[in-house]
Amino acid sequence: MLLVASYVFYGAWDWRFLSLIWISTILDYICGIKIYESIDFKKRRLFLFLSILGNLSILGFFKYFNFFAANIQKLLGLFGVSVNPNFLNVILPVGISFYTFQTMSYTLDIYRKQMKPTRKLLDFALFVAFFPQLIAGPIERAKNLLPQVLKTRKVTVEKFLEGFRLILWGLFKKVVVADRLGIYVDAVYGNVHHHSNITFILATSFFAFQIYCDFSGYSNMARGLAKVMGFDLMVNFRNPYFAKNIKEFWQRWHISLSSWLKDYLYIPLGGNRKGFLKTNRNIFITMLLGGLWHGANWTFIVWGMLHGIYIVGTKIVQAALEKIIKDKKRNNIISKMLNTLITFIIVSLAWIFFRAENLNDAFYILRSIFSFPEYLFIEGVALGHITYSLMGILVVILVEYRSRNNTTGDVLQFKSMVAQWAVYYLVIFGVIFFGVYGGEQFIYFQF
Repeated sequence: MLLVASYVFYGAWDWRFLSLIWISTILDYICGIKIYESIDFKKRRLFLFLSILGNLSILGFFKYFNFFAANIQKLLGLFGVSVNPNFLNVILPVGISFYTFQTMSYTLDIYRKQMKPTRKLLDFALFVAFFPQLIAGPIERAKNLLPQVLKTRKVTVEKFLEGFRLILWGLFKKVVVADRLGIYVDAVYGNVHHHSNITFILATSFFAFQIYCDFSGYSNMARGLAKVMGFDLMVNFRNPYFAKNIKEFWQRWHISLSSWLKDYLYIPLGGNRKGFLKTNRNIFITMLLGGLWHGANWTFIVWGMLHGIYIVGTKIVQAALEKIIKDKKRNNIISKMLNTLITFIIVSLAWIFFRAENLNDAFYILRSIFSFPEYLFIEGVALGHITYSLMGILVVILVEYRSRNNTTGDVLQFKSMVAQWAVYYLVIFGVIFFGVYGGEQFIYFQF
C-alpha cells in the first residue's frame, strides 16, 4: 500500500516521470544483485559502472542538457565557430536529484561490501520512492531505510506525538516564516535594479532564513510523516546558523547531501590523505559539484565554488592563527559569537548567487551592498510583512537555540504537559493567523 501511495503521490505531479523512477529502481535492483554475486573484480566494476552511468545519464539529460548545449555554443562562438544546437523543451522531473543520489548509494555500498542486496523488488522500490522524502529528501541511505521497509513496524503513542510535533514545527517554519520572508525577498530579487544596499542586505538576510525555514521545514514534515508511519528518517539540519565556522556549517546544513558528497566523492578523490594541495583540490571539486547538483545555472556553480574557497580559506587562516595565537582561552563566549556572526555573513553573501536569477544580478547586488544606503522599504511590501518576518525569525532562533543539544530535531517537546499543550496551541494559532497561503512550493522542489 505504501508503494502504491508513493507512486500516486509522485504521479500527481506528472505521471510520465514515474517511468524514470521505475528505470532507476530496476537498474539498481539488478546491478546490486550482480555486484554482490560477482566474484570477478572486473564484473563488479562493470555493474557498478552501469548503475552510475544509467543514473547519471538520466539526471544529466533532464537537468543539464540545455545548460551544457548553450555553454558549448557560446564557447565555440569565441573561436568563430557558429553552431545551432537543438535545444529541447525538457521538463525537470521533481525530486530527480534526490532519488538519483539515494538509489546510487545503494549500489555503491554493495560494491564496498558495506551491505547485502535485497531480493525483494517491491521493498526496494519502496526504498527508492518512499513518498515523505521522495521530493526533497532527506537523501536516505539504504543501510538506514531499507531494513525499516523490510521489518514489521509498530507505531507507538510516543512516536505518533513526536511525528505530530515535527510536522507542526515544519509547517510553522514553512507558512509562517519562510513564505512571509519570501514576499520581501521576491520583491527585491525580482527587480534588482530598483533597490539599494540596505534593501539588499535585509533581503539577503531574509533569504538566508527563508531557505533554511523552507527546506528544514520540509525535512521536519517528511520526518514527522514517516515517524507517524513507524519510520525513522535521518536528521537533515542541526541549527546550521549557530555554526562557528564554514566546515561546521556543512556538518549542520543539508546533512544528507553533505555526508553523501563526503562519502561518495570527497573520500574516493583522496580526502585529506594526499597532502595539503590535493586535499584542498578535493574540497574544491566536491563543493563545485555540490553546487552543480543544485541546478543547471552558473549561479549555483559559483555558489559551490565560493563554499569551496571558504572551507579552504578557513583552514589556512585557522592554521596561521594557531601559530600566532597560543592562548587557548581565546575560544570564549565572545569569540564564539563573533565566529558565528562571521560565518553567517559569508554564508549569506554566498546565498546571493543561489537566489539571483543570473550572475549579472548577483554581482550587481554585491556591488550595491558595499555602496551608500538609500532606503529600506519598497513599494508593494507593507511594513507589517517586515515586522512579522523579523518576529518569525526571532521565534525560530529562540526555539532552536533552546533545543540546540537535541539530537532528534524534536524542538517542540516539553516535559510539562501544560507547557506542551500550550506550545501546540500557540504554534497552531501562529500557522492559522500568521501563515502566508498562496501556493508557494518548497524551494528545493526545483532540484
